[in-house]
Amino acid sequence: MKYTPWFVRGIVILLIIIVALTSCNKEENEAEITIGEVTRSVFYAPEYVAVAQGFFEEQGLEVDIQTTAGGDKTMAALLAGSVDIALVGAETSIYVYQQGAEDPVINFAQLTQTDGTFLFARNTEGSFDWEQLRDSTFLGQRKGGMPQMAGEFALNKHGIDPQSDLELIQNVDFANIASAFASGTGDYVQLFEPQASIFEQEDRGKVVASFGTESGRLPYTVFMTKQSYLNDNKDIVQKFTNGLHKAQAWVDSHSAEEIAEVISPFFKDIDSAILISSVNRYKEQGSYATDPIIDEEEWNNLLDVMSAAGELKERVDLNAIVDNAYAEEATKSK
Repeated sequence: MKYTPWFVRGIVILLIIIVALTSCNKEENEAEITIGEVTRSVFYAPEYVAVAQGFFEEQGLEVDIQTTAGGDKTMAALLAGSVDIALVGAETSIYVYQQGAEDPVINFAQLTQTDGTFLFARNTEGSFDWEQLRDSTFLGQRKGGMPQMAGEFALNKHGIDPQSDLELIQNVDFANIASAFASGTGDYVQLFEPQASIFEQEDRGKVVASFGTESGRLPYTVFMTKQSYLNDNKDIVQKFTNGLHKAQAWVDSHSAEEIAEVISPFFKDIDSAILISSVNRYKEQGSYATDPIIDEEEWNNLLDVMSAAGELKERVDLNAIVDNAYAEEATKSK
């Protein structure tokens, strides 16, 4: 059959219309979000579950996760606009607020509710006692960051003054702390998972205590964004929080083995047994928040930890830089 030019032109026009309609539909139903996470850690398992299980996609969101190592770098990326939402310690939003920012950073969804670091000892002999830290060398975290403040809070709780009772090392960049300990620096170190489990497997020492257990419940890692972004993207933020809460419920109701399998694409170089061990540690101590709401008791504990570390100019009211409206709506639509 010989096709006439008008028929060919008709097919071309039809294809153009279909492509245009498909593109328009995608633009209407999908929104792109860039997340800046302070580190890549099993501590953030619900975030990866939300991506891997399609919970964000169900909300019409395309989420790109970038690892911006360190709280200062993550906050800088957020303030500069290179990421839309930051996953970082809530203390960073308080620092911005204390500086009198015109466009304050607002916490809208909690991911973790305890500190995520573990006290790792190089010496594996005998049982552990906090007094063993006295006169030791302690490889700590960045001054003013939540890991360091929670660590100091725990040490003080056990009668150890981190400034006078031990040698505190704080000049190692966040991304290099693990390698510094591996090369021989420090008798003790604060480590996140899966690094703690990896070091145990490599016989570099053992986990002897949990700073998450010692410092109590607090909004340790929170999704936050600038007030201006929140004002212009309320629907997107709500959809994001909806997807996150679905992931939190999934993590709460599934085993460490199941969670490890789902998040494994985000930890391609980590052995499955290590992933399971890491997830299990966080689940056992209740580190994963079961909903995204930041409550006042947790917030006040955060302020207590910051105050004890000398990093708080004055107590900041929860409602000043926390907006729970999105989290509360997400829990209703579960």
